[in-house]
Amino acid sequence: MSTSGPFGTWTSPITAQVVATQGLRLGAPVVDGSDVYWLEGRPAEGGRNVLVRRAADGTLHELTPPGFNVRTRVHEYGGGAYVVHRGLVVFANFADQRLYRLDAGPAAGGALTPLPLTPEGRWHFADAVVDAARNRLVCVREDHTVEGRECVNTLVAVPLDGSGGAGQVLAEGYDFYATPRLSPDGAALAWICWRHPQMPWDGTELWVADVEAEGALTNARRVAGSETESIYQPGWSSGGELWFASDRDDRWRLYRVVPGVHGAGAGPVRGAGSLDPANGATMLPVEPAPPADAETGRPLWILGTSCWGFTSAARVVVSFTREGRWHLGSADLGTGVFRELVPGLEPGPWLAAADGEVVLVAGSATVPDAVMAVHAESGATRVLRAMGGTSIEAGYLSVPQSLWFPTDGNRTAQLFYYPPGNRDFGPIDGERPPLIVISHGGPVAAADSTLDYTVQFWTSRGFAVADVNYGGSTGFGRAYRQRLNGQWGVVDVADSIKAAEFLVREGKADPSRLVIRGGSAGGFTTLAALTLYPDVFKAGASYYGVSDLEAILHDSHKFEARCLDILVGPYPAMKALYEARSPVHAVDRLSCPLILFQGLEDKVVPPNQSEMVADALRRKGRPVAYLAFEGEQHGFRKAENIIRSLEAELFFYGAVFGFAPADRIEPVAIENLPART
Repeated sequence: MSTSGPFGTWTSPITAQVVATQGLRLGAPVVDGSDVYWLEGRPAEGGRNVLVRRAADGTLHELTPPGFNVRTRVHEYGGGAYVVHRGLVVFANFADQRLYRLDAGPAAGGALTPLPLTPEGRWHFADAVVDAARNRLVCVREDHTVEGRECVNTLVAVPLDGSGGAGQVLAEGYDFYATPRLSPDGAALAWICWRHPQMPWDGTELWVADVEAEGALTNARRVAGSETESIYQPGWSSGGELWFASDRDDRWRLYRVVPGVHGAGAGPVRGAGSLDPANGATMLPVEPAPPADAETGRPLWILGTSCWGFTSAARVVVSFTREGRWHLGSADLGTGVFRELVPGLEPGPWLAAADGEVVLVAGSATVPDAVMAVHAESGATRVLRAMGGTSIEAGYLSVPQSLWFPTDGNRTAQLFYYPPGNRDFGPIDGERPPLIVISHGGPVAAADSTLDYTVQFWTSRGFAVADVNYGGSTGFGRAYRQRLNGQWGVVDVADSIKAAEFLVREGKADPSRLVIRGGSAGGFTTLAALTLYPDVFKAGASYYGVSDLEAILHDSHKFEARCLDILVGPYPAMKALYEARSPVHAVDRLSCPLILFQGLEDKVVPPNQSEMVADALRRKGRPVAYLAFEGEQHGFRKAENIIRSLEAELFFYGAVFGFAPADRIEPVAIENLPART
C-alpha cells in the first residue's frame, strides 16, 4: 500500500549518498588480446580515474597506484588518456600531465610502478596510437610552454623508451588535431583537424599521409571534410580501407574512402594548402547501415570516443541514436543485413571491437551503466564490471517518456519526461507535481534516457523532470544542431520554456512550481531563461553556469575560445548582442530565488561567472544562495561535494515552495528569501 503525501516530501532510498556512490564513472574500454581495460572515476577517491584490467580468467587488477589519476587536460575536457598494446600501457597523469609507461604483461598483477616517458613541463598529451614498428606513440600534444601565447596543438611522435623528450612534431598548422590512427600495416596515418572558429561538430578535415620507414609523414592529402562537414572517428578495416563518419547529408553516417595519390611533402605536415578531396579519392557510404533517421556519431567534446568497430573482416558493430535513444547494431557486410543487437541496451560513448564481440559501457532506463561484452552475432551479453553500491528496486525508478513538443518557428523539439515515481507514495488528490526542467550542457550535447540517479533522486521524492533536447542538441542531424547557430540564449531558452508550458498543458506539471536547472552551458540557458522570461520559472539552480558571454571570451581555454563566433556572432562587432544575451546584465529582471554552485578551480567556467551573479542579486535584494567548493573543477567529482550540492538544492526548493524534505539536511543560507506566511 502506498501513502498519499505532498510532492517533494516523499521518503526515498535514493539518497544523495547513493547518487555519489553510484556515481562511479566507467569509461574508455580497451581490448588487448584476452584482456579488457577501462577507467573508473571514483568520487570516494576525490574523483580519481583508476585504470583497471580484467584478465581472461575474470580477475580484476587496479594498475595505477594511489597518487596517479589517469586524465588528460587536452581541450580541458580530456579523453583519450591512455592506450594499451600487448600489455604495454601508456597514460597521462592529471597532476603533472606527463605520459607514463606501465609494463602490464600477463604476469603483472595489482598496482605497478609507472615510469615517466615525457619530461616535466607544460605539455599535455592525449588520443595516442602505438606505432609498434617504430617503437613510439603518435598522439595529440598541446604545447603551453610559451607565456602569453595560445597553446599550440600538433601531432607528435613520442619514443616508448623515453628518449624523445616532449615528442617530435609530425603534423602542425591547424588549431586542433584529433584521432590519429595507423593503418594495419603501419604504412599510413589518418587524422582529423580543424581551425577556429569551427568546433569539431561544425567542420573538420580528414587527412591521410604515408609513414616512411624512419617515421616521417609524406604524401599528405585531405580526403574528406570542410568547414561545413564534420568528420568523426576515422579508422581502418583489416583490408586497409579508411572508414569514418560524416554529416555531409545531415546525419552522421558511415563512409569509406579509397584515397588517391598526390605529390609528396617534406618535413612536418602543415595545415596550409589543403588538397581538393575530390581529386583522386573515392568516398562511398557504407551499407548495410542503421536506419536513415538514425545518427552514428557524437560531438567530440572529449577525445577517444567511438561509435563503430570491426569484430571480423565482414562484420561491423555500430552504436547509433534515434529519437534521443542510443542503440547497438550489427552490420553483416557479406549478407547485407543490419539489425539491432540487444534491444533496450543503450551504449555510451565508447566502443571497443574485439574478435567476435564488442566491449562497451552501456545501460538502460532502469539498469545502471556497466562494462559489458556483447557477441556481435547472437547479442549474448556478459557483464564485466557493474557499478556496485546500493541496489535500487524498480518500484523507485521513473521510466522516461520520449515526447515531441511544439516550439517557436513552427518547429518541434524533443524531451524526456520523467513522472514522479515511488512505490511507497502517491500524490494527494488534485495535486500536480513540481517540475524540474533540465537544460543540458554543451550546449551542443544531448540528453539521453539511460539511468541517471541524479534524476531519480528528484522523481522518487515527488518531482517530475523534463530533460530537454533543445534546438542545437546532437543526435537529430546537422540541421537540428544548427538551430543554435547565432541563437544561443534564444532557441535553447525558448525550447526550455515551451517544454514547461507543454507539460503544464498536458497536466503533467504544476505551473506554480516550475524549476529550471543546468550546468555549464546548461547553466547559461538556466540563467538566461530566468532573467529574460522572469514569469515562467519559480526557482532555478545553476551549476558553474556561464553568466557573462564577454568574460568567457577572455577567460576561456583554447578549445572553446572562438565557439561563440558561431553560437552568438563575431566579436567585438556584435558586442551589443553579447551584452544583451548575458544574464549578468539582466539580474534586475530576475524575480525568483536562485541557487548557484561553483568549483573554485574551474578553468572552463571560472568562479567569477557565478560570483558576479550572486553579487548582483545581493545588491538587488533578490533571493540567492551560493555554494563554492575547494578543489573542484568543471563538474563535481568528489563524493562529499556531490552529496552536499544535491542536498542543498533539495533544501533550497523546500524553503522556496514551503515543504519539508524527508531527508535530514544541513541548512543552506539563503539571502533575501521572504518569510512564508
